[in-house]
This record gives sequence, structure tokens and C-alpha cells, in this order.
Amino acid sequence: MNELLAIYKAISDKTRFKILWFLIQHELCVCDLCYLLEMNKSAVSHQLKYLRQANLVKKRKEGRVVFYSIADQHVKDIITISLQHAQEGGPDHEI
Repeated sequence: MNELLAIYKAISDKTRFKILWFLIQHELCVCDLCYLLEMNKSAVSHQLKYLRQANLVKKRKEGRVVFYSIADQHVKDIITISLQHAQEGGPDHEI
């Protein structure tokens, strides 16, 4: 139960959710994420550390550059299904 709650806590943050969304599209380095999020390297790295601890992203080092990607297909499914559900909201539901 605690692991499940940690996952939802991790993706409940808007910045972390955006990071996951970008990483679903492509493997990216911190510099790419900084550009896309319009944030500094320290702030992005902090969020990536949080996502790594929740086992939602993984990293791969190539020389001096670290690339991040989604940990596995389950993470991609959680994000895409959650977005689909939010977009299907009924007439009283606002996103």
C-alpha cells in the first residue's frame, strides 16, 4: 500500500507529471528537461531524484551526460490512462 501511495504522491506534482509526460515521448537529458520546463538544472535534478526514488524513471549515463527515461511500460500506462480518464470526465467534470 505504501509503495502505491508513493507513486500517486510522486505524480500528483505538476512538474513531476510534466517530466513523466516528456519522458514518455523521448529519453531526455537534464538539459533538455530544463529547456522544456523552463527551470534550472538544480530544480529539475531534484524532481528527477524524487521520481527515481519512486521507481518511475531510470537513468543511463553516456560519457558525462545522464539520460532519463520512463522506468517501464507500467509507468507509461498509468500516465496515459490517467490522462484519458481526466479527459473523459462527465458534464459536471472540469479538468
